Amino acid sequence: MDDKRRILLLSSSTVFGGGYFDYAEAEIRDFLDGVGKILFVPFALSDQDAYATRTRERFRQMGYSVESLHAASDAARAVQAAEAILIGGGNTFRLLKALYDLDLLGAIRERVKGGARYMGSSAGSNVAGPTIRTTNDMPIVQPPSFDALGLVPFQINPHYVNPDPGSKHMGETREERILQYLEENDSPVIGLREGAMIRVEKGKAMLQGISGARFFCRDRAPTELVPGEMVPC
Repeated sequence: MDDKRRILLLSSSTVFGGGYFDYAEAEIRDFLDGVGKILFVPFALSDQDAYATRTRERFRQMGYSVESLHAASDAARAVQAAEAILIGGGNTFRLLKALYDLDLLGAIRERVKGGARYMGSSAGSNVAGPTIRTTNDMPIVQPPSFDALGLVPFQINPHYVNPDPGSKHMGETREERILQYLEENDSPVIGLREGAMIRVEKGKAMLQGISGARFFCRDRAPTELVPGEMVPC
């Protein structure tokens, strides 16, 4: 990974018992140190005005101003000028389609390579990987491709949950679905439990947050990652 890339990928914006980005506030403040304005990408939800308002108010409480990309007169120029880019959660297919429709994938990729900080939550973390093939979302719309930003060399599976040995549910577990992905694809997958996040700086990725993650690699047994541990890829 390019050493200029500074990336924070969250499994979720909220954990049980807390408010919007509350559990991650200290990490966000540290990650965004020196940044004054954030460009927010609200395309994963249908009510983009409400989403932008909620995010603007929350980050105002942390001392940041927020511009929403959906309100920009020139989306590409807004990306090119961004100090930091935040892509929020929602439906990953809708998000990726919007990025294709506005021809923003290349612009975001180049801006992050150039030093702008990138923060994603849930769907926003999904699109940071090579593809969105490990999202949990339904394909409510069809993007031109599953190929995403490719800011990191691994796939993300947000909101990852372990198999429940006491459950009577007979459907596939999350682990089974990820292993099926690896039967057809080579990119490793990180199952991020809620409250977990990955921070990428100086070409290295470290698990952070208040919970762990599950690391999946083709032809290997899945392994556990704990906060403070480097991601092995």
